[in-house]
Amino acid sequence: MSEPSKPSIPDPPHGPSEPGDARRPRSDLDGARALSPETIAVMAGRGPRVPDAPLSAPVVFAGTYHAGGPVGYGRDGNPTWTALEEAIGALEGGRALAFASGMAAITAVLESFRSGALIVAPRDSYIGTRAFLAERSGLGRYTVRIVDVTDTSATLAACAGAALLWIESPTNPLMGIADLRALCEGARKGGVRIAVDNTFATPLLQRPLDMGADVVVHSVTKFLSGHSDLQLGAAVTRDEALLTELLDRREHYGAIPGPMEAFLALRGIRTIGVRMERAQASAAELARRLSGHPRVTRVRYPGLPADPGHAVAARQMKGFGAMLSFEVMGGAEAAEAVCARVQVLTHATSLGGVETLIERRHKWRGEEATPPSLLRLSVGCENVEDLWADLDQALGASDRTDR
Repeated sequence: MSEPSKPSIPDPPHGPSEPGDARRPRSDLDGARALSPETIAVMAGRGPRVPDAPLSAPVVFAGTYHAGGPVGYGRDGNPTWTALEEAIGALEGGRALAFASGMAAITAVLESFRSGALIVAPRDSYIGTRAFLAERSGLGRYTVRIVDVTDTSATLAACAGAALLWIESPTNPLMGIADLRALCEGARKGGVRIAVDNTFATPLLQRPLDMGADVVVHSVTKFLSGHSDLQLGAAVTRDEALLTELLDRREHYGAIPGPMEAFLALRGIRTIGVRMERAQASAAELARRLSGHPRVTRVRYPGLPADPGHAVAARQMKGFGAMLSFEVMGGAEAAEAVCARVQVLTHATSLGGVETLIERRHKWRGEEATPPSLLRLSVGCENVEDLWADLDQALGASDRTDR
């Protein structure tokens, strides 16, 4: 009995785009002028500009399709996913695949390597990525070298014999900045594949594929969707062979996005430009004020001129982002007091939404190396003066825990 043929990689909705096509995912207008990512976020994944066509991609709830096309079954594709993928791909400058969560996208990329592969990964990075690598290392699946990705020379030295270099920049939660172009160039010379988790920066601030990365991953849950109401992930690449591998893995492992989540994420992407503009401006101001607060011992934000990563971030990013971390005087107890006293900010884990979130990262298993008093702040879209007044009163309350 012969094997059924695998579905092909689906084209964007309504067929492949052509130069000048009215529904192109468009990084330019017929070659006349490059479009900004904020404009692409609004335009991409819309469908054809024909009379009575819907302006927004509709939600398609389907688990079964009529035979004869490239999809065939609900685990293989969905028009709503494809519209979202077109938008994310246009923003990052590659072909995107959506997954059920950011962690699903991460594991799909990491599972691309054979048993025994050497993977170089950041010491400071998303806890889920580190937990997955630790588990696979413990099972003998991979050999993992942990590095400080802000140290370019040491990281490239660790890449000798490696199959993959995994990078975050800015890192989570210490806000370290890796020199993406130098790392990609150096690793590529050694035949090492490069993956970049671009969740913190978003494609509005940096495009790792343009700097030499092979694949970019996102927790779409965070800044791309921006409203704290869904979980999705994405992987983006320009390598067709890798794209096919990831598509097969999504199909076989079943880590597929729901159509409603894809619809909500695409709707969220439409406003990422204005959300990031507001959140980033507020983050910069809060970082500046926190740096002068008597109860704050350190602020980690690449937009501060004194930050160790400032020069590299200024060179490779279009902005410094909406994430920052700071450490408070008085240790863990004082940091918890800040979280307990905020009223405008929300004490919760996650990031990237319109709400400003704060939490103490050291309390989580796997974050033991994080400073006990470090608070991670995901700045949202509230008025910056309201945010500052709330932080200031909460820090004042933390002062009383030392007395």
